[in-house]
Amino acid sequence: MKRRTKIAAVTLTAALLITAGTAGAALASGGGAPRPEREAAALTGTAKLYRSAGDDITFSFDAHLAKKDTVDPRKATGTFEFSHYLHGQGAWAKAKVDCLVTGGPVAVVSGVITASDLPGAKGKRVGVTVHDLGRHDRLGYSWAGVGSPRDTKDLPPCVSSAPFEKVKQGTGDFKVVPWQPKL
Repeated sequence: MKRRTKIAAVTLTAALLITAGTAGAALASGGGAPRPEREAAALTGTAKLYRSAGDDITFSFDAHLAKKDTVDPRKATGTFEFSHYLHGQGAWAKAKVDCLVTGGPVAVVSGVITASDLPGAKGKRVGVTVHDLGRHDRLGYSWAGVGSPRDTKDLPPCVSSAPFEKVKQGTGDFKVVPWQPKL
């Protein structure tokens, strides 16, 4: 009888160890924990632009489109900021995101300026385009053709220019989550 008890105890212990090992492996691989739902689209990161004259130009993004809003890019949330200074002169602005569309490594985000030290900019909609190329990101903005964010009269949501500006080497960390709507 003692031998049967020992065999049963060893068998039970082995079974428990195997079960614990399998459960541990499943948890370690993410099988046991719920995974966060992937966003429908996103644009995040900060970078400085390259200008040969030495301009200090910075863009930062924290824009997101929730999975539940996949079919409506105008439900995007977040903010983006930008500044441009040269020889101590310049301005900054912060915008509330009102649209985000991404495709592959390219994002177009727009928003309404909520705060700025540039006279006449507050309340204007601006758009920015980012091409996420790893260490060689590029950027464009809606005021490229008019010269100032305050001059973007009646700009529709999610409108910007081609990403013609180069990001200063060593500063770009833009990340684009591609939008994949069911069409």
